[in-house]
Amino acid sequence: MQERGEKVIVSNKKARHDYTILDTYEAGIMLMGTEVKSLRLGRASLVDAFATVDDGEIFLRNVHIPEYTHGSWTNHEARRTRKLLLHRSEIERLIGKTHEGGLTLVPLRMYFTDGKVKVELALARGKKAYDKRQDMAKRDAQREMSKAFGRRAKGIA
Repeated sequence: MQERGEKVIVSNKKARHDYTILDTYEAGIMLMGTEVKSLRLGRASLVDAFATVDDGEIFLRNVHIPEYTHGSWTNHEARRTRKLLLHRSEIERLIGKTHEGGLTLVPLRMYFTDGKVKVELALARGKKAYDKRQDMAKRDAQREMSKAFGRRAKGIA
């Protein structure tokens, strides 16, 4: 029976902290059978993962998908380079943007959509330390405002 809907396998929370996300793309990924089985168990890590453009194709590097525990000699390598599947026009656009300078391709999350593994790839610019501090200050201020509104609505303050 084919599964329906979207099931998130792993997300890269650190990427949103370290990068300013400019645009996102959904890409398929070429995997081996044991990799898919390992992903169905929810085992993967996108920490330190990134994508590169080589010979007009996009490859995902440093994604850790641990070996399938019930696999045999056909098991996969945990940190191998995996090819991403995108439309030619999207690849051309990404090549142009990354050569523009200062932009990188970062995977945000990996998920199943109707039984197929997909990767949400972001075109991102690295943040400086002061940008990160500003974002944290904004988030704290927003949290304080929502608390104050909540207390006011309850009639406490």
